[in-house]
Amino acid sequence: MKNKYICRILALCCLCMMMNGCRKSDEFTVKGVVAGAAGQTLYLENIGLSTNIVVDSIKLKSDGKFLFRHKRPPYPDFYHLKLKKNLIYFSVDSTETITFTADAHNFATSYTVEGSENSKAMKEITLAQLDAYQEIHKLRDSYGMNLIPDSIYQESSLKAITSYKEVALKYIFGAPASPAAYFALFQQIDGLSFFDLYDRMDSKAYGAVATSYKMHYPESPRAKQLETFALQSLRVTREERRNALQLNNAKEVSFIDIDLPDINNNQIKLSDVAQGKTVLVNFTAYQTEWSPAFNIKLNELYDSYKDRGFEIYQVSLDNDEHFWKNVASNIPWTKVRDPHSIYSSIAAIYNVRQLPALFLLNKKGEMVKRIVSIDTIEDDIKASL
Repeated sequence: MKNKYICRILALCCLCMMMNGCRKSDEFTVKGVVAGAAGQTLYLENIGLSTNIVVDSIKLKSDGKFLFRHKRPPYPDFYHLKLKKNLIYFSVDSTETITFTADAHNFATSYTVEGSENSKAMKEITLAQLDAYQEIHKLRDSYGMNLIPDSIYQESSLKAITSYKEVALKYIFGAPASPAAYFALFQQIDGLSFFDLYDRMDSKAYGAVATSYKMHYPESPRAKQLETFALQSLRVTREERRNALQLNNAKEVSFIDIDLPDINNNQIKLSDVAQGKTVLVNFTAYQTEWSPAFNIKLNELYDSYKDRGFEIYQVSLDNDEHFWKNVASNIPWTKVRDPHSIYSSIAAIYNVRQLPALFLLNKKGEMVKRIVSIDTIEDDIKASL
């Protein structure tokens, strides 16, 4: 009788161990302490490609302790802890236990994380992004109040972007298949990516991460997303790097349409202007020291090729509408203005980070190139014509 009782206990213990083993093999754990957050709700959210999903939540007690368990993702994925509007980003790629220690007053920046090297790297990337964000917003405020010239604004903004990219690139090229590399690649400021799809050097970063994700996680939606971006970048920059990134099933990528008012307040679409023509799309600002000389060069090109189906679609980001209209009234090509100026969402979509920015569309309505310098553009125009 006693032996039967012992056997039952042993069997029950084995069953519990098996159940715990199954749970542990299929779940990850996020735990820790948030000081000074008694009564507040802490959320665990999964970061999707298009939306975030609340996975779990807990109302914190006076000790600030929390613990979340959730089914592990089939491939590396991203999550954040959310306290009010403050976020701590981290990644999960196994059944690890990740431990956070944070304070409610500086939740998103001064936390510690243990149990995930990728999450530690993401903290460093987040802080570098925050430094760039704060610096660029200071510059925008000064520029908007005409306290600094355009040249200083551009130079200082590029310096802030470069500082971020120095941090990001050590993960992108050091471990391109890592969640930290993906996270670093897609950081933004006001919807504008640090890494430019249409820049020849930045294209290598997209290619490195896309190729690695396709190799290691071929079924991941993020691998497919990266492949799409890399193909788009390849489509635009292939003339300059014909033997670089090779991905299967390349697809043609058309341009993103623009619809803005001209000096007579008529809405002018880029797609209408581009029908059957080679079009140079130019983002510019007339209130800059380089603008007069730049427009003289554009005028030379326009006079030379307008009769052969060449057109210029010039987008002004000037914040002074009256000044823009005075200058634009003497310009022969298509000129429109974005009233949002340096906060233009269209410029952000085209990833314009410095002016002037130039893009070339061929007669089929395909973006064939981002032009680095106006001094080298004539051969590209001839080829498109």
